[in-house]
Amino acid sequence: MRIRPWVTFGFIVVLLLLSSWIVVPGENLNLFNIKTRTSTKLGLDLRGGLHAVLQTKPAPGQTVDKDVLAGLRDTIERRVNGLGVSEPSVQTQGNDKIVVELPGVQDPQQAVNVLQQTALLEFVGSATPLSEGQIVTTSRGGPDTVGLNADGTAKSSTPGATDASGTVGAGTTVAGTAGATVNGTAAAVNTVAAGTAAGTPVAGAAVSTSGTPDAVGATPGAPASPVAVATSPTGPVYETIITGADLSDAFPQTDQTGKLVVGFKLDGSAASKFGEWTQSHTGQYLAIVVDKRVISSPRINSRIDQNGQIEGLSRDEVKTLTVQLKSGRLAVPLDLIETQTVGPTLGQDSINKSIIAGLIGLASVAFFMIVFYRLPGVLAVLALTVYSILTFAIFKLTGVVLTLAGIAGFILSIGMAVDANVLIFARMKEELRSGRNLRNAIDAGFDHAWPSIRDSNVSTTITCLILYVFGGITGTSVVRGFSLTLLIGVLVSLFSAITVTRTFLRLLLSSRAISRNRWLFNAESIVEPTVARGVAAGD
Repeated sequence: MRIRPWVTFGFIVVLLLLSSWIVVPGENLNLFNIKTRTSTKLGLDLRGGLHAVLQTKPAPGQTVDKDVLAGLRDTIERRVNGLGVSEPSVQTQGNDKIVVELPGVQDPQQAVNVLQQTALLEFVGSATPLSEGQIVTTSRGGPDTVGLNADGTAKSSTPGATDASGTVGAGTTVAGTAGATVNGTAAAVNTVAAGTAAGTPVAGAAVSTSGTPDAVGATPGAPASPVAVATSPTGPVYETIITGADLSDAFPQTDQTGKLVVGFKLDGSAASKFGEWTQSHTGQYLAIVVDKRVISSPRINSRIDQNGQIEGLSRDEVKTLTVQLKSGRLAVPLDLIETQTVGPTLGQDSINKSIIAGLIGLASVAFFMIVFYRLPGVLAVLALTVYSILTFAIFKLTGVVLTLAGIAGFILSIGMAVDANVLIFARMKEELRSGRNLRNAIDAGFDHAWPSIRDSNVSTTITCLILYVFGGITGTSVVRGFSLTLLIGVLVSLFSAITVTRTFLRLLLSSRAISRNRWLFNAESIVEPTVARGVAAGD
């Protein structure tokens, strides 16, 4: 059953009002905090900031594979969070490069210093579990040694940008693979406040292991003294047992029960020391720390010599932790091979010019459509207005970061939306000139133009997807921004041309004066269909 055009028109109006509410800036009628969460996100070239390309410089004998590069990327992302930068972009490029874009960064030189630091992986002892993301001081130095403040923010940066979640991942244990018994009982630990002294009981923290009380710090046989070797102004100092240099390898594997775990292997020189320490601290915790930030805090089940495994993790957590251990093991230095700083003034100038270019392009398209197609051209311009508002609302809802290339893709999609209308209107003119009425001409125009519209948009969509994937592989954010905005624009243009424009044209059928005016449609003649009348016998 065909939907009445007035019903479709009402749906379009409601959709347009909602989109306009999202697009218009301001906090008016900020229902469910939607407008706050859908602010316009500007890229580096529009907002200003730092663009840097880092290249790995492995030492002789070191090999940098995709897992190591991914781990380095994750480490840099954690550092970037400490800079207080919004909407950062950290991507791998090729086999040895990392591309970093930091929009709105206030101190480019400070950012470069933070990015170039070599990641430091440490295994530190603790009598109580440490919070994932917690910033700690170890026997090898405090947060200041890696360019951080005590709260996790980069030095001289805006405070309060730490990404510490304050929650310990549940169910993580450590067990030696040789001759050790794995309990398989996950430890569920509640939130632990950052900076809690080792050995101090934490209210509400529970350990669900067999034969042990629920209160942390009250486990039978646990040492009475904390593992922290000293106290600093920023909290306890935790002892570093081994570092990434002592780690020979890390890899995912399955345990005796078939569950996926993280396996690791130590160098021979560190194995004996680590075995003695884990034997005397069984039941306590071995925190894994990268750049003084805790990434995992597993419990020690038994003595671990050269080989060990970390269990109780999900499949994704196993993959993530393996990558982090492999990258921290190598401690690969990074060289800055390219840097570019974009000032906010230049970015605002680019925005102004882009707006002018967009208005000129839209006006040119509107002039062409109205001159050549008259009333259908006016309807196409109205449909383009609806299209523009809908597309920009989708940009804000999906968090698309607008760049100059992205704006170019959006403007290009306007031309593609008009292209569909051109095909439809040209076919309509032919049908009208052949003697069909307006209703039949509209239906024939859309039916005959649809295959061409479909094929052209499908081919463009495939191209956009290829560009988006290619841009992700090469770390070229400009290509990804262009392809993403063009893809969204193409999909919305289909709705605009097929649904919005068609609805507007069908509404014209209710006006006999308009539907019979051939000049309005730039057609030579509109012939009304003849009605056959029967002749009564005897007339």
